Amino acid sequence: MNCAESKPSSEEEENYDFKRISYKGYHLFRIWPRSDDTIENLKILSEQPNVQLWLPPVKNMSVDIVLPPNIISSIKEELKENSIEFSILSTDIQKLISDQNPRHSDSRWKFKNEQTNKFTWTHYHSLDDISNYLEYLRSTYSNFVDLITIGKSAEGRDLKVIRISSDKSDIESLKPAIWIDAGVHAREWISPAVALFIIKQLVEFNNTNKNLTQNVDWYILPVSNPDGYIYTHTTDRLWKKSRSTDDGFRNRYFWEESDCKGVDLNRNWDFRWNEDGSSENPCHDTYAGRHPFSEPETRAMSNFILEHRDRIIIYLTLHSYSQMWLMPSNPTKSKSNDYDDLLYMGRKAVESLKKLHGTNYKLVAKHNIFYPTSGNSDDWAKNKVGIKYSYTIELRDRGTYGFLLPPSEIIPTGKEIFTAIRTLTKSVLINALDS
Repeated sequence: MNCAESKPSSEEEENYDFKRISYKGYHLFRIWPRSDDTIENLKILSEQPNVQLWLPPVKNMSVDIVLPPNIISSIKEELKENSIEFSILSTDIQKLISDQNPRHSDSRWKFKNEQTNKFTWTHYHSLDDISNYLEYLRSTYSNFVDLITIGKSAEGRDLKVIRISSDKSDIESLKPAIWIDAGVHAREWISPAVALFIIKQLVEFNNTNKNLTQNVDWYILPVSNPDGYIYTHTTDRLWKKSRSTDDGFRNRYFWEESDCKGVDLNRNWDFRWNEDGSSENPCHDTYAGRHPFSEPETRAMSNFILEHRDRIIIYLTLHSYSQMWLMPSNPTKSKSNDYDDLLYMGRKAVESLKKLHGTNYKLVAKHNIFYPTSGNSDDWAKNKVGIKYSYTIELRDRGTYGFLLPPSEIIPTGKEIFTAIRTLTKSVLINALDS
């Protein structure tokens, strides 16, 4: 990237040699494409340096796009000349970034001992903070909490799954289980934050939610892409992919290596891999990798899920943004045989969610969404593993802040999603008993 840069300050920098990318003066445009030509022009525009489409362009639907200062005037003129509707959501992306996670000496939680738990929900935390919080929970609630390292990232960081179960023993539980992963896309900070909020409800408020841990085992991976997550804290807040390298393959391309690192981990699963909605270009944000499960992160997750496939009854993956509860696709890209069951359970979840804060989440089957995706984890979980109730949850908001959701949104988002998951879990369990 050619963005302006400044030196970062973080305890997690020791493995990096970089400068922090600044988005000062970058604008966030919202554009309403009304023609196929406009769609194609937006796709071409997105290939320019430092331009980011935050969602795929779809005819007659708004699309958010980040533009660098040097092309803003010309893009404005072009949009006006062609009578293309647009608005400017922000005139300084860097200010949004700074406001989202301000640096204060007392804002970062430091783990000191097992009796000190000051993990906050008004701030987005570093990977070290998250890891220490999980260790705190394991040591403090050792009777029903455990941490399992299921593998390592491309840069060698542990992938830590927290297991929450009333049957805390070395013997494999026979209870049904729920899997939740988050932080697949590095810039979606609200996703790990909500996963941690769910963990807090299940562990620290276990007396209130004891029925959920007595009847179900929970496996939650709060940060599926730790390398990318750290990179968004230290270098590029809007980085999406992992940070893996495959220089022999990437050298066929002429882009800078720093732009071409990483794989979109939600395009790397072995179901309809590298079809619509993914890229073979390693420099693209939707690069699917060289082959299915080419990445250590997706291999570790898939192996663990397969080991527990007989017990996992719900698969959930947390993403942002757009406030959608997505039902998985199938090989025919049409309604599955159990479509009505998935729709029924999904509707119960989003209805319970709405009752809390009035937030509207759109329940959508993937074959009905307006842009294609492939190689996704929920599609794999449903079609390859056979986990009937598999969903992708696209968290807040609908684009006012997009990937830069203020930390003030963590608690309300966490509360409503936990409410939805609790409703879904109880409904699925009751349905299983009745069948």
